Amino acid sequence: MVPPEVEQATSEFSSSLLSDREFAIGPVPGDGGRTQSAASFMTLRKRPAGHDLPNTCGENLSEGAFMLVLRDVLDETQKTGKAIGHFNISDLVLLKAVFDSARELSVPVLVGASSAERKFMGVDQIVALVRSLREEFNFPIFLNADHTHSRAEAEEAAKAGFDAIVFDVSALPFEENVRQTKEAVEALKSINPAIVVEGEIGDIGVGSEIHEKAPDLSKGLTTPDDAKRYVESTAIDILAPAVGNMHGMLASMVRGETRKRLDIARIAEIKTATRALLTLHGGSGTDDEDLRKAIAAGINVVHINTELRVAWRRGLEDGLATQPHEVVPYKILPFAVESVKHVTVSRLRLFNGMPA
Repeated sequence: MVPPEVEQATSEFSSSLLSDREFAIGPVPGDGGRTQSAASFMTLRKRPAGHDLPNTCGENLSEGAFMLVLRDVLDETQKTGKAIGHFNISDLVLLKAVFDSARELSVPVLVGASSAERKFMGVDQIVALVRSLREEFNFPIFLNADHTHSRAEAEEAAKAGFDAIVFDVSALPFEENVRQTKEAVEALKSINPAIVVEGEIGDIGVGSEIHEKAPDLSKGLTTPDDAKRYVESTAIDILAPAVGNMHGMLASMVRGETRKRLDIARIAEIKTATRALLTLHGGSGTDDEDLRKAIAAGINVVHINTELRVAWRRGLEDGLATQPHEVVPYKILPFAVESVKHVTVSRLRLFNGMPA
């Protein structure tokens, strides 16, 4: 049971410097306020004097404790030329596979939940799951409310404790997108000043599913000028541009016959114009070398969803086929966990410049 003083302190995170979802991962030896963890670019921040946040055991952290901040980790990718892997989840199998993969490689990771995924798992429930992993294992796993299409949804996620919000009204005309996104940023920052807010412009299709035919997205590509104007007008933390990427995968991609190709020059031009953090949505099925070049050109976060869903189904089918008479979930589901881990480990290695 969480002690009353802990519950009160954590519920008031928007009223102090610790309102910004900085989670304790210490104590660790001090080095003037900053140090490095086992993860090569996991950044730690020392707690300001006079601000105490109870830990999960109900005890106040000592003055030597440090905090982990998503924005610091994102900013570090600007210097290291790496990208944070973002993986969507909709059940405990996917969360376990993603978390185990990141711990195995000692790299930060973002877990995403779209509107439908949040509805299935529960907003408060997914926050509790991710928070428990972060606090128990002192590990940089962060939670993102992916493709949130309304202020009400976004504010619900912010109040629940999500670390980041993708406020996506990219289907609207540009000026209306700017207006609504600017208002959303102001509202979300008033709830949690350190929450990371992402906005999106351009057309990257819809649905992390298997498509038979690719949509024509050529007319919805993001221009550097629009990107610059959008970032400056909205004050978003991260921009998600359309650069040849698309949600979902073609059936031919699932079979390994074709791959998505990105407009690397466009990514570089957008980065130069905005100097902003950039997210690549719809990373599933993308050519590996294009992903490497995209990260080198300025992509900081790469979203993978459909690849995990395909691996989840294949693993489950393997578990059922291997044990046709088994009915115990925890004896069948490890097949799905391992199948998904095969994908997440591979992707995390690529995003972090590690050997395959």
